[in-house]
Amino acid sequence: MYEPIRTKSVHRMADDARDRGPHRSREEELDIQLAGHLSALLAVTDEIGDDPAAERIAQQVARLRGAPPARHAGLTGAAPAALHTRAHALAGRALVVAASRADTAAAILAAERMDAHTAALAQLRLVGAA
Repeated sequence: MYEPIRTKSVHRMADDARDRGPHRSREEELDIQLAGHLSALLAVTDEIGDDPAAERIAQQVARLRGAPPARHAGLTGAAPAALHTRAHALAGRALVVAASRADTAAAILAAERMDAHTAALAQLRLVGAA
């Protein structure tokens, strides 16, 4: 008929988890996510060779993390169009997170980087078509 449960339940009540350890706030999680997107954008920007933009991105990453970012050391050898496409996508992700956390400085930087990579891609297409 009925067999009693002999092991502890894997389920627990929500109240049980309150004092179990530190939890990050939504803002802290968004800071971490934004810093990650900007760090990835920094790596691609370093590979493209846009030093002024890379320095601005590095400043934002340092502000979010509290320490200067590790800079990109290796090259992927990807085509310029592929690098600009990737950078545009990363800047778009950073823009979404920056807007979500109401970080105006990071949002402006991400939007400017999206515009710059869109222009670079258009220039590459014009040069390739000639």
